[in-house]
Amino acid sequence: MLDLDTFVIFTCAVALLLISPGPNMAFVISHGVSCGWRGGLAAALGISLADATLTLLTAAGITGLVAAWPPSFDIIRFAGALYLAWMAWKTLRSSATAGDTGVAPLPLRTVLMRATLNSLLNPKALLFFIVFLPQFVVPERGPIAEQLLLLGALLTLLAFLFHAALGLVGGAMAHRLNGRGRFASLQRWGLASLFGALALRLVVMQRPA
Repeated sequence: MLDLDTFVIFTCAVALLLISPGPNMAFVISHGVSCGWRGGLAAALGISLADATLTLLTAAGITGLVAAWPPSFDIIRFAGALYLAWMAWKTLRSSATAGDTGVAPLPLRTVLMRATLNSLLNPKALLFFIVFLPQFVVPERGPIAEQLLLLGALLTLLAFLFHAALGLVGGAMAHRLNGRGRFASLQRWGLASLFGALALRLVVMQRPA
């Protein structure tokens, strides 16, 4: 179990990390705007699913093995860049068939899958779990794997609550903006531009020293 001091420090550290602008924040808000509040919640759930997966892999030592293989960073980031570029192209293509209604509606399962893959194909997310979680492990308090699982579960919960709130904000923005003539075009190009920017970010990303 976590002691109170570790719990408070860990929670504050996670909160500071969450409120820092980043790709997950932009991803959730954009899908909340384009797909409504349900889309925002689906994106938040997808990110949490990726966090839970990385937690399990970290506790099992698999993420450390992957990160220790030098080519893994480039393989993951280029795979992620290709996936994001494909999503940008697909957004523009599907929007063209949707006419002036903006982005064609996406099934919530698709939004969830996109959010999960977007997080898993970000090599910095893998490195984050390897570097961040172990800082709060106290060997004297029990098995390290169990502590990593507990810390990862807490991080996943906090991240879901934060991103779910962002998804609801995005949905509220969409509700207020729907029906405005220019919103459909901005929605379409904004989402595609986001995917393109995230892809470019992965292409130019360098492995931390």
